Amino acid sequence: MQVYDYFLSYKTQSRKGVIVLLDPDKGGKDEMNKRAGAAEQAGAAAVFVGGSHIGDNDFDDTLQAMKQELHIPLIIFPGGSSQVSQYADAILFLSLISGRNPQYLIGEHITAAPKVKKLRLEVISTAYMLVESGKISAVEYISNTKPIPREQVKIAAAHAMAAEMLGMKLVYLEAGSGALYPVPPEMISAVRKAVDLPLLVGGGIKDAGQAQSAFTAGADFVVIGNALESGDDWAWVKGIKTDFENPSLIHPLRKGGS
Repeated sequence: MQVYDYFLSYKTQSRKGVIVLLDPDKGGKDEMNKRAGAAEQAGAAAVFVGGSHIGDNDFDDTLQAMKQELHIPLIIFPGGSSQVSQYADAILFLSLISGRNPQYLIGEHITAAPKVKKLRLEVISTAYMLVESGKISAVEYISNTKPIPREQVKIAAAHAMAAEMLGMKLVYLEAGSGALYPVPPEMISAVRKAVDLPLLVGGGIKDAGQAQSAFTAGADFVVIGNALESGDDWAWVKGIKTDFENPSLIHPLRKGGS
């Protein structure tokens, strides 16, 4: 099973999933292994790995160690073109379609493409949309792009439609790391009605209620990162998981698979 098919299985079965985003910039290899294991135990559907300043060797070593222990997909959420590894199950090719900076629309992809193809990584083209969150996020600052205003739900929906027409496979609504406010339910709902693609929502989700609100509005997956970095309390994540114990959804690239 390809990772994208795994994502689709959630949508086609009207299921919901939690994805945990880990940033190796914020902990060493041992800490990342610990958190990846905790994510799986809490019922996460997948683990995203990425950051802004990770060295090539550190990134590769970290993913190799994590992959040996996980039974769920390990997916690169790249902060730049250097974050490519043979040890991932897939990589999100994030095109920042909410902005107009060509480096993050296509430039980073061109740089990464030869290595990605050589490693035969599964590529999941992803429409990455930055949404206003009440503060200037790291993504906004680094990419030098403006987020979509929170109240402009029709603009968000139109961006998602264009992405689907261009052949992208996922839509990711992102409020940004450490966001004050998560993506508004009204925007999630508008995008859900506009496209048939799997819909991921992240940034600013700090508790089970906010995750459930995103699910109710139409998200297929919620992505949680910062809210899990300050401690070891994963109980609230367990409270929002849905049917993750179903063995038919264990990713076959993991132990015992082919």
